Amino acid sequence: MSLKKGKNMKVIVDADACPVKRIIKSICNKYKVDLIFIHSISHISEADCDVKRIIVDRVAQAADMAIVNSANKGDIIVTSDTGLAALVLGKGCYAINPWGQIYTNTNIDIILENRHYKQKILASGGRIKGPPKRKSSDDVSFKDSFENLIRKFNQIDG
Repeated sequence: MSLKKGKNMKVIVDADACPVKRIIKSICNKYKVDLIFIHSISHISEADCDVKRIIVDRVAQAADMAIVNSANKGDIIVTSDTGLAALVLGKGCYAINPWGQIYTNTNIDIILENRHYKQKILASGGRIKGPPKRKSSDDVSFKDSFENLIRKFNQIDG
């Protein structure tokens, strides 16, 4: 994807259960990138007052729809929701999860297929192993991947 310097790229965070908000804020401040946290009214945090926020109702998918509606081509979306990632990729956005995995048009289909397979197992009464406990190395992976996305945007001349 080609971006032009000077475009008002922003970072939008699916903030309800995002474990890397502090890292995101730090990097966005460093590179002077606009930042928006979107979350439901039941997940308001005073620690996030220094960031532009969009607060939505507790209705299912309300935060996801606000993110899709706020996103423009070239924006970076931070989410662990693969369905949401697929939607914003379709709008020409970048998407990254809190572990540093960058969702792309190349890998999103297999990620969605794996999610569907796990949901079928759960629906049939089966069990699947949950995600491992978050480690400090996960924060490092996220920071490196996220900062690389920001740098990529800032280095492209119009």
